[in-house]
Amino acid sequence: MMKYEKITHTFEPVFDGHSQILILGTFPSVKSRENQFYYGHPQNRFWKLLAILTGETVPTSITDKKSFLLRNGIAVWDVIAECEIIGSSDSSIRNVRANDMRVILDHAPIRKIYANGAKAYELYMKYCWPAVGRGITKLPSTSPANAAYQMDRLAGSWKKIFYNE
Repeated sequence: MMKYEKITHTFEPVFDGHSQILILGTFPSVKSRENQFYYGHPQNRFWKLLAILTGETVPTSITDKKSFLLRNGIAVWDVIAECEIIGSSDSSIRNVRANDMRVILDHAPIRKIYANGAKAYELYMKYCWPAVGRGITKLPSTSPANAAYQMDRLAGSWKKIFYNE
């Protein structure tokens, strides 16, 4: 039986002075923590989805992923700085300490914030919204656990990030 572990988020947000879109996840998966970068599980559709939406090739290295995000005006971070979690299970998250969204919002011209999944949305609204007062739009999760969304359906929902909808 897996146990709760208290884990601290150990890698930095990706953004610069041109980032207009902020995409927030909940907390890095086991694979992402091993890789020290966002959406590191090979079955997560985040990178493939963004490549489809931008018409670019799927970035593979961390350097390529950072360049890809910044070139497309996208900032990426997670809502949670520290929590207790069982493996990669978002539903097990407890004892949350949230990231301070002002780290990005005070230094980048973010026009829209998006949650990668319902749990990221719920955690943002509970822990971040009261501090920053910025709205967030919930998008379907790119996690392989979200089997209800095939890639074309995901792309249909996510395309709004580039069209100011």
